[in-house]
Amino acid sequence: MWTLLVSVFVFALYATAIVFAVRAAQTARTPQGAVGWVVFLIAAPMFGVPLYLFLGHHRFRGYRIARKESQRVVEGIKTFADYSKPNADKMLINPRPFEALAHMPVSRGNGAELLVDGQATFDAIFEAIDAAQVYVLIQFYIVRDDALGQRLKDKLIAAAKRGVSVRFMMDAVGSYALNTDYIQDMRDAGIAVVDPSEQRGPKFRFQLNYRNHRKTVIIDGETGFIGGHNVGVEYLGQDPHFGRWRDTHIKMTGHIVRQLQLIFIEDWHWAHEEDLIDQLDWAGTVSDQDMNALLVATGPGDETETGAMMFFAAITEAQHRIWIASPYFVPDIDIMTALKHAALRGVDVRILVPDTIDHRLPWLAAFAYFDEIRACGAQVLRYTDGFLHQKVFLVDDALAAVGTTNLDNRSFRLNFEAMALFFDARAAAAVAEMLEDDFENSYTLSRTLGQQPVHIRLGAPLARLFAPIL
Repeated sequence: MWTLLVSVFVFALYATAIVFAVRAAQTARTPQGAVGWVVFLIAAPMFGVPLYLFLGHHRFRGYRIARKESQRVVEGIKTFADYSKPNADKMLINPRPFEALAHMPVSRGNGAELLVDGQATFDAIFEAIDAAQVYVLIQFYIVRDDALGQRLKDKLIAAAKRGVSVRFMMDAVGSYALNTDYIQDMRDAGIAVVDPSEQRGPKFRFQLNYRNHRKTVIIDGETGFIGGHNVGVEYLGQDPHFGRWRDTHIKMTGHIVRQLQLIFIEDWHWAHEEDLIDQLDWAGTVSDQDMNALLVATGPGDETETGAMMFFAAITEAQHRIWIASPYFVPDIDIMTALKHAALRGVDVRILVPDTIDHRLPWLAAFAYFDEIRACGAQVLRYTDGFLHQKVFLVDDALAAVGTTNLDNRSFRLNFEAMALFFDARAAAAVAEMLEDDFENSYTLSRTLGQQPVHIRLGAPLARLFAPIL
C-alpha cells in the first residue's frame, strides 16, 4: 500500500512538473528563462514545483475593476483632458509611449512640489490630512507601529472624528508585522481599513512574491502625494544603522490627482471588493503652475511589461541626459541595452545608487551590471550620505518623474507601482538641482568588478542569478 501511495505521489509530482514546464515555456519573458524553468522543473520537481508556484511569472487576471465601471472614470478623465491638452510648444518630448502605457492622456493644469526627505514629506502629508474636509485615501507599502506610525494614526482618527471619510490600506507583505491593535484603533474611530490578514488577493494564489509597493495619499480629490517614503521612523533618518534616509516624495495638484485616485480605487476594489467611484470627487480644480503631467501605474496585472517599457521610453527619448536615482540596479536586458545605446550616442547617462547596503542580494547583483554600462560611457555614482531610497528619473530639460518604481525586475514585473511624470522644464530643473546636490554627496565608481573585494567579486555573479525576482 505504501509503495502504491509513493508511486501515485511521484506520478502526480512529475505530471504537475510537466504542466508547469509547458506553462513556463509559454509565459517566460525570455528563451533563457523558459529553458531554465523547464530544466529545473523536470530535473528536480520536488523543488521546482513549489518554487514555480511562488516565483513563476504569472499575470494577475481580473485585477482591475471591470471596465464597465472604471471606464466611466477613464472616459471622464479623457474628456477633461480634451479641454486641457498640453501646449505643443511646451512639450519637449513625445508623450505617446507614456500615454499608451498609462491608458490616459497627458494634460495641463497640474502642480508639483518636491518633498526632499522624510521630515518635509510627512509635514506636508499631515498638514493636508488636517485640512481635509471630505475624504482621505491613504495607502503605504510599509506601516510600522512606531512614533511616526502613531502620529499618522492620530491624525487620521482626528480627521474621522470631525466627519472626514478615511480609507486606509497597506500591503500584506510589507506591513506583515503591524499589530492588530493599531488597525482596531482606527476601525473603532470609524476608519475603513483593509487589514492585510483579511484582504483577498495574492496570499490565496501562491503569489506572495507580488506586492503592492505604492505609497499614495489623496485629500478630497484635490491634493495627492506619491514617492519613496513609507511609514516608519527610519524614513525620518532615526535608524542608527542607516542614519540619514535620503528619499523623495512629490505633492501634486490638478488633474494628475484624479488619475492617482483612479489607481487607488482599483487597488481598493481588489483588496476590499468595494467600488468607490461614485463616492469620490472627479471634477477638482487646476493648478496655477499649469504643468503637463501624467500618472503611470504599472504592475503584474498589466497585459504588457509596462514598468520596463516606461523606463525604456524615457531612456530612448533622451537627447542630452538621462539621470536615474534608484536604491537598486538590477535591470533587464532591454533596459541595459537602452542605457548603453544612450551612452554610446553621447547622452549623459548617470545612475545614482546607495553605497549603504539595504538588501544584500540586489546590492551585490548590481555590481554584475556596472562594468557593462560604464564601458559604454555611463557614470555610476554611489551615494554616501546615509541610505538613498528615492525613485526618480530625469530626461533632458523635458521630463521629471518621481514615484515608487525601482530600477529592478521586481518593480518592473512583480510589484504594483506608480510614477508621476511631469513634462515641464520647471519640474525638470527642480529635480536636476536636487540630484546635483545628491551627486555632491556621492563618488563616481571607478573600480571594475575584478578590482572589488573578494566577497563582491564572487557574490555579484551569483546574486545576478536571482535577477528575475530582485
